[in-house]
Amino acid sequence: MASLYNTKFYHRDLSWLRFNHRVLQEAADERNPLYERIKFLAIFSSNLDEFFRVRVSDIRQIKHLDKTLRKRLITKPNRVLKEIKKQVDIQQQEFGKIFNSKIIPELATEGIHLIRQKDFSAKQKEIAADYYQKTLKNIIQVNHFSANEKHEVFVKNETLYLAAQFTENEFAMIEIPDSEPRFFVFPSEDDKTFHSTFIDDILKYNLEKEFSETGKISLYSIKISRDAELYIEDEFSGNLMEKIKAALPKRDTGQATRILIDPEMPEVFQKILKQVLDVSHIDVIIGGRYHNFKDFISFPNPTKKNLSAEKLPPLPHPVLKDCDSIFKAIEKKDQLLHFPYQRFDPVIQLMEEAATDPSVTTIQMTIYRTASESALNKAITLAAKNGKDVTIFMEVKARFDEDNNLKWGAIFKKHGVKVIYSYPDIKVHSKILYIEKEIDGKERRYAYIGTGNFNENTATLYTDFGLMTAHKKITKDIKKVFMVLEGKMIVPKTKEVIVSPFSSRLRFTEMVEREIALVNAEKKGSIALKMNSLEDKGMIKELYKASNAGVKIELLIRGMCSLVPGIKGQSENIHITSIVDRFLEHGRIYIFGNDGNTEVFIGSADWMTRNLTHRIEVITPVLDEDHKKTVLDVINIELEDNVKARIIDADQKNEYVRNSKKEVRSQLAIYRYFESMI
Repeated sequence: MASLYNTKFYHRDLSWLRFNHRVLQEAADERNPLYERIKFLAIFSSNLDEFFRVRVSDIRQIKHLDKTLRKRLITKPNRVLKEIKKQVDIQQQEFGKIFNSKIIPELATEGIHLIRQKDFSAKQKEIAADYYQKTLKNIIQVNHFSANEKHEVFVKNETLYLAAQFTENEFAMIEIPDSEPRFFVFPSEDDKTFHSTFIDDILKYNLEKEFSETGKISLYSIKISRDAELYIEDEFSGNLMEKIKAALPKRDTGQATRILIDPEMPEVFQKILKQVLDVSHIDVIIGGRYHNFKDFISFPNPTKKNLSAEKLPPLPHPVLKDCDSIFKAIEKKDQLLHFPYQRFDPVIQLMEEAATDPSVTTIQMTIYRTASESALNKAITLAAKNGKDVTIFMEVKARFDEDNNLKWGAIFKKHGVKVIYSYPDIKVHSKILYIEKEIDGKERRYAYIGTGNFNENTATLYTDFGLMTAHKKITKDIKKVFMVLEGKMIVPKTKEVIVSPFSSRLRFTEMVEREIALVNAEKKGSIALKMNSLEDKGMIKELYKASNAGVKIELLIRGMCSLVPGIKGQSENIHITSIVDRFLEHGRIYIFGNDGNTEVFIGSADWMTRNLTHRIEVITPVLDEDHKKTVLDVINIELEDNVKARIIDADQKNEYVRNSKKEVRSQLAIYRYFESMI
């Protein structure tokens, strides 16, 4: 049987865990401000929740497949799950050390004390008792059960509980209400010292006090993650949107994929819980005294001290900030935007201008993830009200955004927008906008192609490029993509734009092969790629071929990476780094040296099988020389990062890049780069 760790392809799920380890490293990095480190603990926790709800669920479903097919898909699932559990246990222990040995003491040095119920002062006990009696006691849910319970006790997905033991046979699950803030700040007697506590500890203090009069109670934290797949069967028949809508509630009742428990819980109680919750030993992860650390995103800072990162407000675009018309600016020259360094406003302004411009006849757009409250979406409805022919392709299979997308789809339809919902068996992941004008009887086209979603909220957190263009061939290609989405065309024969699943694998392979041919002809060949994930074995093999031919390959991979670099005769010419910093590195950039005639592309596709084969993705060339230089400058800054970059080696040890060169923290350097353009 093949090893989970081998020199050909690093296991995708184990590589993802190595990515989340990089997030954990940021929580330990004392160069980060204290509240940034706390934020990274929250991100680590949230990431891990989703991993168990999605990836672990997928692995478990493989166990139900035919044995012959299962062998072709993956190493034995139980073996993978055991290794995942082993690695997660190690990370959970590291998490606990960071929180208890570093974060808690450093908070105390700032006058912020996160205390347990045993540390409550007499006055704090009074306040905790009052809060419990007036608020918590009336809203907590208690579900009693016995050790020989014959039916399963249901525990909600991602909800905090206290597992209570009264006697050897009497137990209860006490739901911690999420309607109240997770952290309670006690009134301070001065301006220097502040005490806060988990709502968990307020409940523990009062419940222990309440039951001490009649007996004894032992309380332990517990949380379950449940399968997040919707399992829409027979997608080719019936109404897919209605099936998704009906399946959404099942997400909270799916099979348990992880049970996080308090390390102080006795083994006897653990055994009883596994029985009544219908989980096995492999599902159990020993966590800490507290769960749902994602709540630390909103951890209160009662001091007046600035314990967060330096503010980097999005900058105005040097051209679009003062222009009277976005359309006129695009007609003169392509416009490139880079979020979150620059404002997302021009994208909203473009849509608002299109909504009110009498010459605009057609607006078409793909939406994968959108803000729950969106100025951009309001401009879309305004366009429809103003008589424009507006078509939105709404991907309702965007995991965890299905409900919001269904909501906006209904709003759009109500205002006269033509809404096309998801297609069976394929996701539309592209980030494209097409606008058509009619001036003096002639068609004039405009397009926007991005690497990230049309979402003004995430545009302040994710690094993404967006290209606004009136280029005749590119806009014609984008029009063809929308004809495919509308069912008016089967295959878009594009000239400039690359489109998955129709041409991306072929075009990328051809460009890699061209770099190989150039090197073989003793010319210059190089490849630089930036993406979230690299997993597709076919494209990895192409990069191995290029490496063996002598092509210099630089990769910036934020998350999962299955390519194994630095192996003699396979990948010694491939260098990989990963940057984890205050912004989420999200852009996809593809650069081919082409013997000095460098070609630069941006788009929505990672090199994962799903992006190349099972999704509609759009990648555009960056043709304007000024914008090409900007992309290359940004990539070069990131490749020089020796503060937040990690080396992705064959073992994915996550060692920081350290050298004697001038210190470069790429995200700060890129911000200054765009700041200098204003």
